[in-house]
Formats: sequence, structure tokens, C-alpha cells
Amino acid sequence: MRSYKRRSWKRLFLLMITGILVLTSVSVVTPINADESPKNVTSTSVKISWKASENISNGSRVSDYDLYRNGSLIKQNISDATYANLPKNLDFTALPDNQAIVYYFKKSRGWSDVNIHYAPDGSSWTSPPGISMNENACLDWAKKTIDLGSKTSMKAAFNNGSVWDNNKGADYHLAAGLSTIKDGIVTTTGAKNPCNPPVIDLEAPSIPQGLTANADGLRIQLEWDPSVDNVGGSGIGGYEITRTGGTKGKKVYTTPRTTFQDSLLEAKTTYTYTVKAYDKAEPANNSESSIEVSATTGTSSPPASKGSPIGTDMREDSIYFVMTARFYDGDPSNNRGGANHVSSGNAANSDPMFRGDFQGLINKLDYIKALGFSAIWITPVVLNRSDYDFHGYHGYDFFRVDPRLESPGATYQDLINAAHDKDIKIIQDVVYNHSSRWGAKGLFTPKVFGIRDNQWTWYYDEPQEGIEYDGLQQNDAGKPYNGDLWSTKEPEGNTCRNWGIPMNSKTYNCQWPNPTSGMFPSQYYHSCWIGNWEGEDSRSCWLHEDLADFNTESKPVQDYLIEAYNRFIDMGVDGFRIDTAVHIPRVTWNRHFLPAAQERAIEKFGEKGRNFYMFGEVGAFVNDKWNRGSVNHSAQFFTWKERKEYSTNDEVAALEQYQHENNLGTANQPLSDNAFLKGNLYHEPDHSQSSGMNVIDMRMHMNFSDANNAFWNGKDSDDSYNDATYNVVYVDSHDYGPNKSSTRYTGGTAAWAENMSLMWTFRGIPTLYYGSEIEFQAGKPIDCGPTCPLATTGRAYYGDHIEGTVVASDFGQVASASGSVAQTLQHPLVKHIQRLNQIRRSIPALQKGQYSTKDVSGQMAYKRRYTDSSKGIDSYALVTVSESAVFRNIPNGTYKDAITGDVKEVTNGTLNLAVSGKGNLRVYVLDLPGNPAPGKIGENGPFLKP
Repeated sequence: MRSYKRRSWKRLFLLMITGILVLTSVSVVTPINADESPKNVTSTSVKISWKASENISNGSRVSDYDLYRNGSLIKQNISDATYANLPKNLDFTALPDNQAIVYYFKKSRGWSDVNIHYAPDGSSWTSPPGISMNENACLDWAKKTIDLGSKTSMKAAFNNGSVWDNNKGADYHLAAGLSTIKDGIVTTTGAKNPCNPPVIDLEAPSIPQGLTANADGLRIQLEWDPSVDNVGGSGIGGYEITRTGGTKGKKVYTTPRTTFQDSLLEAKTTYTYTVKAYDKAEPANNSESSIEVSATTGTSSPPASKGSPIGTDMREDSIYFVMTARFYDGDPSNNRGGANHVSSGNAANSDPMFRGDFQGLINKLDYIKALGFSAIWITPVVLNRSDYDFHGYHGYDFFRVDPRLESPGATYQDLINAAHDKDIKIIQDVVYNHSSRWGAKGLFTPKVFGIRDNQWTWYYDEPQEGIEYDGLQQNDAGKPYNGDLWSTKEPEGNTCRNWGIPMNSKTYNCQWPNPTSGMFPSQYYHSCWIGNWEGEDSRSCWLHEDLADFNTESKPVQDYLIEAYNRFIDMGVDGFRIDTAVHIPRVTWNRHFLPAAQERAIEKFGEKGRNFYMFGEVGAFVNDKWNRGSVNHSAQFFTWKERKEYSTNDEVAALEQYQHENNLGTANQPLSDNAFLKGNLYHEPDHSQSSGMNVIDMRMHMNFSDANNAFWNGKDSDDSYNDATYNVVYVDSHDYGPNKSSTRYTGGTAAWAENMSLMWTFRGIPTLYYGSEIEFQAGKPIDCGPTCPLATTGRAYYGDHIEGTVVASDFGQVASASGSVAQTLQHPLVKHIQRLNQIRRSIPALQKGQYSTKDVSGQMAYKRRYTDSSKGIDSYALVTVSESAVFRNIPNGTYKDAITGDVKEVTNGTLNLAVSGKGNLRVYVLDLPGNPAPGKIGENGPFLKP
């Protein structure tokens, strides 16, 4: 039914019509099941009807319905709860909503028989090897229908009696309804019966009407009316825009929307546009072109004014982490696929690696605010240079924002300002440890040997005077200009040994950047490969061939990086996330980079600058308190100042610091009680020895396969951080899942809810990787570089899930929504996050409070308090996650639960809190003078409820 303007159904109805007809409503009320049998059968049609959906109070009203058969769109925009014109003689039977229909692709494994070994959520596994997938299916596929009882999902693994496919040890997580598993990829939402013949569609959609073009500076905005596909067709797939005019000639773009912004245009130039519609058939059917429209650009837009940080304590926020290039495409004209666009498989999916941009983020700020997040961590913004650099970690020009992310009117400064206008902070990911393999423009860029012979002409561009690399200019194959990188003649000042001497019949010495060839001067770069990830060389050698390791103990490098990042501080960013922080000696951080950023922020913005927040990635991917016993490679180590004076020579000091702290070992590191209550009382934390760098809580991250493990492991480490209340806490990211998993988290919806309930109420700053609010790409490999399509990874494009419009009335609150984003906002985890954010924002103890588990009986249960007498704040809360708990020796008084509104009077210092259900919570807040308990916050949801 509706292609998901709202997705807040309590049950998903599946009806079999020679396959599956999914009936779902736009509204928050699910339509009642379709009639028991087809009506009005004629020689050519069947009429189907259903009970109309109802509007809810304050809802956006039912819009219309979309009808699907066999997973394929039959008809869009049906206004009434009935439709005719279906083929007759259809098998029409109801399918219970607690069954899982599983199709497994066996051809690529060479299996003739397949067993499924499974366990419904919270239930025991079948006996190995499981049960035979012996239902009728088509060639190359095995099928089995599993009765889940009262459960809504299950874990599964497959085998042929001897060889197993258990999703690389992670098992598959399958929901009720239809799922397909093909070569490790699970499709559930929108899955089609692989044994149904494809719908034959040879008719094109209608021609787009009402096309308009309006110029604004150097950009032109196009809008048109939606096309309509033929009855029984495959549905509208998107639109193809053709542009002529200007010196760049004809350009063709595609978009799924009925609007298009063309930017990066020439001044005072007339451009002409036509639009075609295409459907979802394979191959697609294109309509005829629309009428032509034209518009003439003006002059360039004035630059955005400098911003100012919001300047509040980051612990008051929750953070939404996006890979900008993969989030939302607000300006298709800056999309770039790169040299690997075709070979990676991205081209086949019309999915260029640089797709999302700042315009997209600006467009979707209300989506992020509607989730309840008040800070956005974005991947690095500086101009990158490598064959696959959409992620931002291959910095080339640290003084320039990558133009593949910007648009006129949507520069980085525009994004910062627009976010701040909505009270949302921007945290910029920064890299001090390394540059791209092609060096750092303005510091040192290597010149490599190249030759335009029969073997290499395709690769090396002819040098062109005045042409500089910008990431935008690409040849027809998508390869960016590289004429500035190479020379056949040995350049003056070259330090690379054996210049141009053949290594074999195909390659030459000094042809590729390399740390050991002498190509990179030691004044700027280190000259070795890393050997021991827990050794001293992890701080002074290259991690990867694409990551040229800065000599951060060299003053020219320090000056270059400090000046570059000062410019971003001046723009008003609210903080830095520091990539690969562990690979720079702590003494270098403490002497140079940290104080430089802190002092610049205060110098520029005064008191606001004091809350400039920095947190580092200290990659300790183990479950130990100290990373394999090495203090120099442990996250908490970087939160402290130095305890000893070292040589004034930074390179010598780095070695002295490493050896001194290594000799002291884990037993002689400083301890802190900054995160802990003293009894029931908050105490002023001592930050005099804080380095100013906060960290990602790697130990909790590694243990989030189970929330209880994450809690106890995190608690065990908290005395070794300077102040653990500043830790950034997340389940998974763009690098790893829990236990250093290479896939996005697959624990299931209830486990996600439990992890979130812990993160949002325990100490630290809760952080969520984009799409996790709908379990986006769960179980997919997080990254495979250019060896597979991005669409099959954890870095897939998210925009399809947030098409449409959304207006946030406040943090965690939606005023209105339409399109697919409305469906996304109905996901149970979205509802859970929205309420958690509302609760956390209302209770200071959950934001900045110290905690204690003393006199608390329970699994994940703790008391928290935050006091700031200068502001009249005193907030005390008792929290238990998923299970009941008993709190003893607590202050007497009136306690009110933020989840249920329940009120309890404590007269004997003891309070029993009853709660059940994975992910459920109780947060009882004490009424205190001038600080009344808020009572119930938000509405009951799928997890937070009585």
C-alpha cells in the first residue's frame, strides 16, 4: 500500500496472490486485512478492497495507497480503499504475521540440499544441523517457512550437512515475513519472492509536466509535477535531467525526486533543461522529454558569514555520526564516482562514492533534530586525494574544503550556520596523523616517476599549466586529473633512490609513493612501515600505503596542521573528533596540538570556546582495561597530562615518554574519582591533570554485543580515565562493530533498544552511526574498499530512507512528515531514540552526573547525580535497565518515574524498582528544592512502557 509515508503499524499483513501482496498504510493506523476473497471476477480483472486506514489525532492524515503484487508495484496513489484490474484466477490466502519465509540461494555454494539451523529471539536453537529447507522452490533456491510463535525475528545459519554458512560467525538475523539470503546478503524490507517471474513492463511513464527553472546566483532550481506510470507497471523509478549550455557542454543527471538543484555553474550563462521520467522495469522505459525551460545564472553568491560555536557542555548533547558523502544527496551536480566507479560495481547501482553533500545535510537537519540529536559528527571535510576517498581520511589540501561536498549556498560555513540556527552542533572529524599518499599541499607533495609509453599513457595525464587537482575534474572514465603528480625527468631536489630504474617489465622505481624509498623527506614524514601495533613504531611509521605518516614531532608539520585546523575553529565548529590519535605520542598532543586548539577557541570565542570539545580515536580493540598491557596504546592514557619533564626536543621527548610510562606499567597510572558519586553526593571534579582530550569508549564499544557486558567492562575502567563522564559511547561505527566485528551490528531490535537505554542513561555521551535507528545494513560488511559496491556495505547511501519532508517541532518531536522519511520515523528504534533523547535532555543527572552502584542490587542499575549550585541545579536519579533493582541507603523523599509517571514516597532509604522487558527502563527522579522531578516524559513506545 503506501510506499511508506508512515510506518507505525502494529502488524504487517501479507496476502498471497501468486506471490506476496504487501498491504501497508500511510497512516499510523494499519489498514485492516484485505477481504477474504477476490470480488467481481471477470474475464480480465479482479477487484480487491480493504478497510480504509484511519487518521490519528494530530496526525498528517491519510494521503493515499500504493499497491504491490509479488513485491512489484501495481498502482500508485490510489485514493480509495479498493482497486480493480488485477489478473484473474489468483490464489488468495492469508499469511500469519509471525512466520518467516526464508529463501536461500544455493547455486554459488554448489549445494544441492540446504538445512536451516535457527533460534527465535530469546529461544533455544534447533538441534544441528537444523531442519531441511525442503519446500517447493525454483532452480538455485531453497525455501522454508518457519513458525516463530510469539517472536518476531530469529537468528539462523545454513549448511548442507557438512559445510556451514553462519555469516562469518555472526549468524544471520531474520525478521518475520519474507527474507532472501544470497551470497551473504540478506534482504528483508522490500524483499521479493525470487521464484516469481518478473513483471513484464514495456510501457513508459507519462511525460513530466509543469517544469520550471529558477536561477539563484550560480545555481538553478528545477521543479516539475510527478509523472504517472502505466496501470500494472513497475512504478516510477526516477527522472533524467538533460542540461545544455555553458562551456562544459551537455550534462545528464538523474534523481528520484521531482526537484533538482544544479550548481557549480558559470556566471551570467543561460542553461536549458529537459526532463524524462523512467520506471523500475529492467531495462527501464523512458518517457519522452518534457518541454524545454531555460534560466540564466547571476554572479557568484557572497560567502557565508563566519559562525560562532554554541558553546555549551557537550555532555548535554547526543551525537549523530554521518559519513557526509553517503548520507543524503542535496546536489547531484557535485556527485563523483572516481576511477573505481565501474570496477567497484557502484556504477551499476547509480551510486557514485561522492553522493551525499552539505546541501543534503542542510536539507535533513530537521530529520536529525526529529530523532532528538543536538550534535552531528561529520567525516573529514578537507580536500582528499586517492582513488577511493569519499570517507575523507586521505587529506591532500588541509586548507581547502573538498568541493565534492560543497555547493553555492551550501558551503561548509553554510552548514555550520544552518545547524547552529537549529541549535545543533557540528563536530568535525580531523586527522593529524597522516595525509594522503600524495602528501599535503602546502607542506610537501611528492613527484613520482611516470612515463607516457604504450603501457602507461592511459594512466598519466599530460601536465597542463594552470590546472590543479580539485577532485571535481575527471575524465570520461572517472579518473581525476593527475598531470601534476609525475615526471619522467628526475625533478630537482628529488630524494627518491634509483629514480625511474625499471623494477620489472611493467613498473619502475619511484613510480608510487613509498615510505622506504627516500621519496618523503624525514622533516615532514616518517620513513618506515608499522610492524607492531602495540609497539613504539605504531606512533612513528606508516599504517597503510594510502596514509603517509606525518612526522608530528617536526615543527613545520606542527605549524602546518595547527594553522589549518585553526581556520576551522574560526568557522565556529563545536569540536573535533580526532582520527588515529593513538598513533601520535601523548607528549606531542600535550605540548602542541591540544593546547593550540584550546587556546584558539578561547581566544576567538571567549567563554564559549572553553567548551570546545575534542575526543580521540585510540584504537584499543580488546576487552582489557589496558590494551594488551600497554599504557601507551590505551584510550584512558590520553586523557591525562604528562607527569614528568622530558627533553625539549620533541622527537627525543616522544621516546622518553614512551619508555618512562611503559616502565611504570599499568599499576602505576593515575586514578580518578571524577566519574563517581561520594555516597549519594556529587562532588566537584578535579580536572587539573586533564589533557583536554576525551576519548571514544573503546572498551564499551568492544563489548556491546551484550549491554550488560558493556556496562560492567565500562565501569571497571572508569577510575583510569581523567573523567569518564566525557567519554563518547557507541555500539558500532564506520570502522568496526562490537568485538572488532567487520559487519554492522546484528544483535536484533531488542538488543539495540537495550544498548540504547544503557547509553542514554549511563555516564558518557551517547552516539549513533547513521541509519542504526532503523538497523540500516545490519550484518553487511562495514567496508570492502573498491572491491564491492558500496550499496552492499555498511557505508551504503542512506538517502532513499529519508526522501520527503520532515519538520521537527523540537528535539525528538515531529511536527509533520511525508514521503519515505515518514515511514522511517515510525521504526520502533526511532520511537525509542526519540523518547530517550527527550528524557536525557530533561534530566541533568543523566547528562553530566556522576554515578554509583554502591548499595544497588541489580544487573544494569545505578544512581546518578549532578549539582551546580551556581545555576541552582541539583538532579538525582535512580536508573535500572531491562531488569528490576533495589536501591538502599538513598535519600528519603518523593521519586517520580520518567517512564511511567509513577510516584513513590521513600521513608526508609530503600526503593524497589520493578521493570521487565529488554530495553525497558525505570528512571526515578527525586523531587528536590527548586528542582522538581519532571514525572512522565514522552509517550509509551515499543520498549519504554509500564
